[in-house]
Amino acid sequence: MRAKTAQDRQLLELIDPIAGSLGLDVVRVRLMSGAKRQRLQIMAERPTDHDISVEQCAKLSRAVSEVFDAADPISGEYLLEVSSPGVDRPLTRPIDFDLFEGEEARLETDRMIEGRKRFKGVLAGFEGGNVLIDLDGEEDTALIPFDWLADAKLVLTDALMKRGAAIRAARGEPEDDGLPEGGADQITDTTTPSEDNA
Repeated sequence: MRAKTAQDRQLLELIDPIAGSLGLDVVRVRLMSGAKRQRLQIMAERPTDHDISVEQCAKLSRAVSEVFDAADPISGEYLLEVSSPGVDRPLTRPIDFDLFEGEEARLETDRMIEGRKRFKGVLAGFEGGNVLIDLDGEEDTALIPFDWLADAKLVLTDALMKRGAAIRAARGEPEDDGLPEGGADQITDTTTPSEDNA
């Protein structure tokens, strides 16, 4: 789930070691088409506290740009966006479901499970390759195979907003940073393949 398409997976293979060298984990990589240019979105965080600073976003952006200028894995002009996963973050790895146990989440599967593909409830952890979730209106904890997930994301609740505010306060940032969804820390850079710069 960290990568959606075959190209995303190829890019992730290049980005993972770059992020790792900077002490960061990649949460998600998406190459999205746009009206004028493509956009490469990289969400990353420190494994120690699942956060990232603006400075670290900038370092990762510069390091990825250097490697991509040489490897040229994306044809045409693209916009590189490096950000934190945000408060209502995507859940892309098994560890995420343990880390955010007790938080509300929305899950979507790539196939029908008991007549539906969308689920909302409180995360109850991860076990044996399954996401455990206490669904709204149901007594038993549901087990949803991680490999069947198409999308998973935390729901923006008051408790989650307070948690995000506490993280920003600990970093000395204002409560409302006014930045778009995708995280308080975000660096955007316009990148052109090296052959176009010649």
